[in-house]
Amino acid sequence: MQQRILQPGEIEALDKTSFPRILLPQVASLFADRAARLRQLSQGNPIADYLQFAAKIVDAQHAAASRVELQPLDTDSIERAQQHSMPLLPAADHIDPAWHEVLDAMLDTLAGNEGLPEPLQPLITSLRELSLQERDEIAQRLLQKEVAARHIGMAPFIMAALQVVFARRAAALQVQDVPYTEPATICPVCASEPVASVIRIGGKLAGHRYAHCGTCACEWHMVRVKCTHCESTKGIHYQGIDGGGEEVLAETCDECGSYRKIVNQEKNPMVEPLADDLASLMLDLLMSETGFQRASANPLLFVAVAEEQQGEADQHLVDPAA
Repeated sequence: MQQRILQPGEIEALDKTSFPRILLPQVASLFADRAARLRQLSQGNPIADYLQFAAKIVDAQHAAASRVELQPLDTDSIERAQQHSMPLLPAADHIDPAWHEVLDAMLDTLAGNEGLPEPLQPLITSLRELSLQERDEIAQRLLQKEVAARHIGMAPFIMAALQVVFARRAAALQVQDVPYTEPATICPVCASEPVASVIRIGGKLAGHRYAHCGTCACEWHMVRVKCTHCESTKGIHYQGIDGGGEEVLAETCDECGSYRKIVNQEKNPMVEPLADDLASLMLDLLMSETGFQRASANPLLFVAVAEEQQGEADQHLVDPAA
């Protein structure tokens, strides 16, 4: 009898103990859940005002997400990415013009009575006055991790609009469309870096760690106790704030000298990678004293906020394993 070699997807289908390799974003709930978590985390937080500001932006993302229409991804692009084990849509090279429509819709929401407070309205005016070319140039720089000081105030709005488009694009994919890529430290959909990683709960996800893309919100499996920046399994340690619990920890790597946060649904089912990363700025400030460098930025973070809060980092780091 002739035997047939099973492909990876077929093997997984036969293995009842397998778990998902890829988690595509659920756009209908992604931004609403994130906004709710930001508001919850703002209670008693030293950067409560900023978290409330970010929640407003995420509300606007949620309102705009259902309106944007995108062109379907052509099958040639999928086949080419799978053939070469490369991400499907490297973000900096695939900026859909629809992002301008999303940004305008978000600005309309944020300019309303329930939008941003009056002192922040000039930011909306500045964004409206930009030409499409200027917007695209800033977006390109942001996706390449470059931002001029004069654009810091605009950056969260522009990045938020891009997130909506890329999340919608990722959500329209089938898991089998997403290639197995190398390195495993970048998103297999848009080639962006993870903003954090998350230990999931529930069904086959239980106990597995996923890296969470800061751009398209796709998640991909990475084994635990492995650096999400250089993939080393040596010299991995975890640090948290004394008395702060283990919901959010800094995963440090001695090999590359970087850290990225890991959030744990086993400790709190409500954690959300981007929101919890943003709300734990005090941990970043404390980590800045250790010599470890943050591996990637939070796309909704004002750089100025970290500087303003530097004097408030008077807590102590602890190793939860100690």
